[in-house]
Amino acid sequence: MRRSWIDEFSGGSVLVIAAGLLLAVAGVAAMASQPFLQPEIALAFGALIALGELVRVNLPGDRSAAPLGAAGALAYALVGDFEYTETTYAVLQVVAVTSIAIIVGAVPHMAVGQSPRLESLARRVLIAGFAALLFRPLYLDGYLDGISGEGWQLPALMLAIVLFSGMVDALLAALARSGREHSPFASAARDEFSALLGIGSAIGATGVLIALAAAVMGYWALPLFALPLLVAQFSFRRYASIRATYDQTIQSLSRVTELGGYTETGHSQRVAQLAVAIGHEMGLSEADIKDLKYAALMHDIGQLSLTDPIPSGATTMIARDEQRRIASYGAEVIRQSGMERVAHIVEQQTEPFRRPGQPFDANIPVASRIIRVANAYDDFAGGSMESVTRLYALERLREGASDEYDPLVVDVIGRVVERTMLVHA
Repeated sequence: MRRSWIDEFSGGSVLVIAAGLLLAVAGVAAMASQPFLQPEIALAFGALIALGELVRVNLPGDRSAAPLGAAGALAYALVGDFEYTETTYAVLQVVAVTSIAIIVGAVPHMAVGQSPRLESLARRVLIAGFAALLFRPLYLDGYLDGISGEGWQLPALMLAIVLFSGMVDALLAALARSGREHSPFASAARDEFSALLGIGSAIGATGVLIALAAAVMGYWALPLFALPLLVAQFSFRRYASIRATYDQTIQSLSRVTELGGYTETGHSQRVAQLAVAIGHEMGLSEADIKDLKYAALMHDIGQLSLTDPIPSGATTMIARDEQRRIASYGAEVIRQSGMERVAHIVEQQTEPFRRPGQPFDANIPVASRIIRVANAYDDFAGGSMESVTRLYALERLREGASDEYDPLVVDVIGRVVERTMLVHA
């Protein structure tokens, strides 16, 4: 199930984009109506932010990041003295410079059809403004005069502001992700805070180092302390590229059953998309979603062991023992590649939610129960967009809920399918 524009601009994403846009407009308006202070410093930091946006990177977890630009915006917000001279610009100038620089850096991407995610751009503007709001009034009003110099208080204050700003950014990202993926806010926040520990710590540390070093080194502080982050960013880009290649390999492997005539075209992809949507809504962690996706893509690979293909590849329609044999064979193939968790999920996908007169088996992974329901739904509905066919498939699942299928998963798939029916109506 492909993400629709409704998902891209729903709930939290709209709030984040609107807040970022309003703040950017306020910053630019203030810059146009008031004297623009210390333009040389603004130009230097603006160039760094624009460069960072130009070389932004797409990270695993469907995240778009501009580490160099984010660090430059934080540094501009936190700069006190610059080459032994006090800076005089206020919060809205930080917002204006950051906003304009982000747009300049994003233009080349848009020119080649790679439009940035507006929610990510808005968050970068909001966090720069938030950090500036915490620091610049204290500096401009002289409250930091007593802790400037070579002491530890100023670096500690900057680090505290960066940490607080990072937490706010994680909450904003979780708000947007929760609305986009229809996942519980708590689970989205958990994933975003986990991601913050990675490149987020490098961004914050670089921003603080540039701000502190600029007091003595001036413009040289920007390239000197930005270079290590740029190198680290390319390492993250390399990791993301390897991860993307791995994903593509799994996608290709999942099509073997289709090419061999064992399953209908697009079946594995549809089951994976549906399973991931269910997993998000049920609050599964990012790591669990990844395993769920891989298992869903390869859930039918055991059918390669069959001499004669099952009609339409619909394993839901065959005997339980045969389902287990196919799943066991597929799990063994996957296990050979080292994906033990994925193999276990595939192996358990054929087990019913509960046997008559017995409690449900808590040892069956949630991912296996999700794939069981998603696979059955696609066996019943296929790739049909017809509402009648989809409603029939949901009714079949509801008839088997509490015995064959996990009733919670059946409830969630009902919401997911009905939502997509509204999109395609």
